[in-house]
Amino acid sequence: MTNKKSSSLVMTSVLTAISASLCCITPVLALLAGSSGVAATFSWLEPFRPWLIGITVVVLAFAWYQKLRPRTEEEIACNCDEDKPSFWHSKKFLGIVTVFAAIMLAFPYYSDAFYPETKLSVSDNVNLESTYEINITGMTCTGCEEHVKLEIGKLPGISGLEVSYEKANAVVTFDESKTDIEKVKSAVDKTGYKVESVNKSK
Repeated sequence: MTNKKSSSLVMTSVLTAISASLCCITPVLALLAGSSGVAATFSWLEPFRPWLIGITVVVLAFAWYQKLRPRTEEEIACNCDEDKPSFWHSKKFLGIVTVFAAIMLAFPYYSDAFYPETKLSVSDNVNLESTYEINITGMTCTGCEEHVKLEIGKLPGISGLEVSYEKANAVVTFDESKTDIEKVKSAVDKTGYKVESVNKSK
């Protein structure tokens, strides 16, 4: 495999692997940067995730095939490849890229580990508690759930909170003497995900 072709395959696999999980990487980067509003910036990539994963796997498989296949007599005769390729064109580097791609592709499954635990309040007056279901668009993984939880959990009087990207909702119980549904909606909007509708459960 020529060095130019090797470099192209490696760069393509890295870019597609990162792109496949960018929708879940962005909320974590937003958390670390303290810029909550950009969390949902790349959620539009989620429908393309299966294609990006497929491209990554195919490109890496082809790169490994090219790297491991026996050289033909013509290639040996013309010495088309270097006898000792540089580190950047070695099997070791391709192995590192493969591991990196696997870590990136699996990111949505462990992204919630980067978020602190959301601590809820204990209500002083259960009679003033209300529960709302908030339908939210743009969440694509557990990291998105944790990002929404983190913002809502900052509000006073939140005693119950469940967020699900699969159901595209948040179920919030809070003391209405300490906060209100408009503040909860604002907390969701602050993340970059959008409140679609709100239904009061009790």
